[in-house]
Amino acid sequence: MENSGVLLYWIPVGAGTPRAQRASLWLWEAFEAARARRPRAQLLHSALKLRADGGPAYTVELTPEFIGGPAPPVATGPVGARWAGRFRLFRYQLRCLEVDTLPDEDWAIGEPILLAGDGETARRILELAPEIPRYTWGRRVPGTAEMWTSDSVISWLLVRAGIDTAPAAPPPGGRAPGWYAGIAVAQRDVSHKRQRE
Repeated sequence: MENSGVLLYWIPVGAGTPRAQRASLWLWEAFEAARARRPRAQLLHSALKLRADGGPAYTVELTPEFIGGPAPPVATGPVGARWAGRFRLFRYQLRCLEVDTLPDEDWAIGEPILLAGDGETARRILELAPEIPRYTWGRRVPGTAEMWTSDSVISWLLVRAGIDTAPAAPPPGGRAPGWYAGIAVAQRDVSHKRQRE
């Protein structure tokens, strides 16, 4: 991506965090794999890098709100339970920052995936960011089989911006809980919008 475009990064969950935190994630995935009777997978999370018409680069990523950041988040939502969202410790934030590099970009799996090469699509994602659904992180989304996660937000943004998510699917051996919930919710939103029109 030089002048315009949308890049998707797949990054291991817990990359750069203490060993104990990575071990807890490994145990959680081992439990989920045993429960679903499937092989264990590498847990991944997605993030975007955007640039429109030679302008500044933006990164789009979901993080815990208590981490803060150099600029106010464009959207926030509850974690675990809706009532818990009253406390900053139990809220997530969507950050769209005017920076060139994602905090954990060095751990990304393979090369970033170019999903669009035009500035209009990049601008559309930035415009849509404040409109993300505010579902509770970690809880199953009604009408889907998955919970709402950071990956749900990214896939929702891509679908609503008109991007084909097939080339963006998690790489082989990886799993991104919530990715398909975001796609389902976005497709449902688009369908409802068309019906109203």
